Amino acid sequence: MSTNNLYDATFVDRNSGHFASIVRVALANGHFSEEEKKFLDQLALKLDISEEEYKKILRNPEAYPVNPPYLEIPRIERLYDLARMVYVDHMLGPKQKEILKKFTVALGFSGNIDYLVDKALSLLVMNVDIDEFITEIKLALKHKV
Repeated sequence: MSTNNLYDATFVDRNSGHFASIVRVALANGHFSEEEKKFLDQLALKLDISEEEYKKILRNPEAYPVNPPYLEIPRIERLYDLARMVYVDHMLGPKQKEILKKFTVALGFSGNIDYLVDKALSLLVMNVDIDEFITEIKLALKHKV
C-alpha cells in the first residue's frame, strides 16, 4: 500500500468517525429535526463521506469509534469548522446555537458551553481566520469559560 493510500484511508476513517459522532449527538433525542438532517447532509459532503458510507453511518452510528481530538488545538480546529458550517450556511436558523452547543460538548469541551459557543459565533461574525479563532478560544478556555 502506498503512503497516499494509507493517508487517504486514515483521512476517510477519521472523517467517518467524526461524522458518526455528530450523528450520535443529533440523534440524542431519538430523531433529528429537518434542520439537523439538512446540516448532516451538507456536513457529509464537506467531509467527503460517500453516499454508501453516509447511509451506513445513519443506520448505525455506534459502529464507528468516537474520536474527539485529545489535544486542544485539533479540538478547537474542529469547533471552528463546525461553527463555520453552522454560521455561514445559516441552515439551522434559530437552532444554530442549540445544535452547536451539543457538538461543542461532543468535542470534549466543558465549562460554560454557552459562553464558548457565543464566543465562537462572535469570532465568526468578526470574520477572523483560524489562527485568531484558535488564539481567542484558547484564551477563553484559559479563563475557565
